Amino acid sequence: MDVKEVQWSELQRDPKSVAALADAGDVRVRRRDGADLLLTREDRIATSGEGAIATVRALRNLLAHVPVETAAAALSEEFPWLGLLPSDAVAQFVAEFIKAARISAELGQWSVLAEMLRGWKSTAMVYADPDLLRQLSGPLNENLGPVPAPVDGDADAC
Repeated sequence: MDVKEVQWSELQRDPKSVAALADAGDVRVRRRDGADLLLTREDRIATSGEGAIATVRALRNLLAHVPVETAAAALSEEFPWLGLLPSDAVAQFVAEFIKAARISAELGQWSVLAEMLRGWKSTAMVYADPDLLRQLSGPLNENLGPVPAPVDGDADAC
C-alpha cells in the first residue's frame, strides 16, 4: 500500500483533509522535532492483526505436524545462519520461534519475536567465530569484579 506523507503543520492546519487521506490509506506525518508518526484507521490495524494471528496459527500448526528437521529446513530458508548452530540448538530455535511468533501475534507486539530472533542470530555469530566460541564455552577461572549498572540506551545496543 502506498503511504502518503504530510507535514505536522498540515495536520494542524487542515486535519479533515489529512483524515480523508487516512481513509484512503496510511499517512506518514513528518515532524522536525521528533520521529515521524503513522496515521491509520483502526479497522485497518484490526484486520492486519487478525491476518497476522491467522497466519501464525496456521504456521504453528504446520510446524507442529512436521519433523523438527523439516521445520528447521524450512526456517533455514529465511534464517540461513541456522546452519551455524548445533542440531540441538536448531531444535530449540524451532520451538522458541513457534512460541514467540504465537505470543507476538496474540499480543500484537512483534518485539517479542524480533528479540528472540536477535538473540539466536547473536548465538549463531558466536558459533561462526571459533576463537570467540572457545572463549565463551570454556570455564571462567577468574573473578572479573562487579558488573557495572547499565547506561541509558544500552538496552537498545543489540
